[in-house]
Amino acid sequence: MDDVFKALADPTRRALLDALQERDGQSLSALEAAHGMSRFGVAKHLRVLEAAGLVVARKHGRERLHFLNTVPIAQIYDRWVSRFAAPWAEALVHLKSELETTVQKVFEIYIKASPERIWFALTDPDERAKYQFGLLFSPEFRAGEPYTAAGGGRTIVSGETLEYDPPKRLVQSYNAHWTPGVAAYAPSKVTLEIEPIGDSCRLTVVHDMLPEGANPELYGGWPMILSGLKTLVETGELLTTPGSIRWGHGENAP
Repeated sequence: MDDVFKALADPTRRALLDALQERDGQSLSALEAAHGMSRFGVAKHLRVLEAAGLVVARKHGRERLHFLNTVPIAQIYDRWVSRFAAPWAEALVHLKSELETTVQKVFEIYIKASPERIWFALTDPDERAKYQFGLLFSPEFRAGEPYTAAGGGRTIVSGETLEYDPPKRLVQSYNAHWTPGVAAYAPSKVTLEIEPIGDSCRLTVVHDMLPEGANPELYGGWPMILSGLKTLVETGELLTTPGSIRWGHGENAP
């Protein structure tokens, strides 16, 4: 967490995060042009932000696009703010994007566990319910097969498992049903990737095929979900998040 505070201490790096908040998924060239800095200077600041986990870079054709990762912000919130703040404060980590007709949100977290342990937490229904607002996923995930996530006596999420490659990659279509507003959107797609890094693993969530200007409810729960997953896998304990309080185990959760 020291890396996060160090990264945020510099006004130029905060300006880069502000730029990604306004328009996520920007290239180095776009950030360079917008800030009147040298390419080397922008790249240097981005490396610090990536090292802190505040920015995630992904290849897109010949370009390398940069995305704001809200998970570290959510972890700071969980540690110092949530016990004092009203549940609505978690909306501060929801971001709006205007990149293309469809947009992509990227979230990343490091978990000190084996790929197999993380995969089990992602795919076992009882384990997943512990950190994803009590939602019960069924049936077992299999490529080409439909799935549902139920809570409060009704379907909250539905879709199809598109790729199932344990313990590395899970790709699913994603239909939200928890309110009429989010149910009106076309299906989006969620990709979960596990990559071993030393004695830990990097878990990356890419939520894409989101319509421009989509309601942040569609993707805003991922920081809380990933924080709960990390806590469960590393400590065996459950994490109380604003979403689990407000959403009551599945009423309005992604």
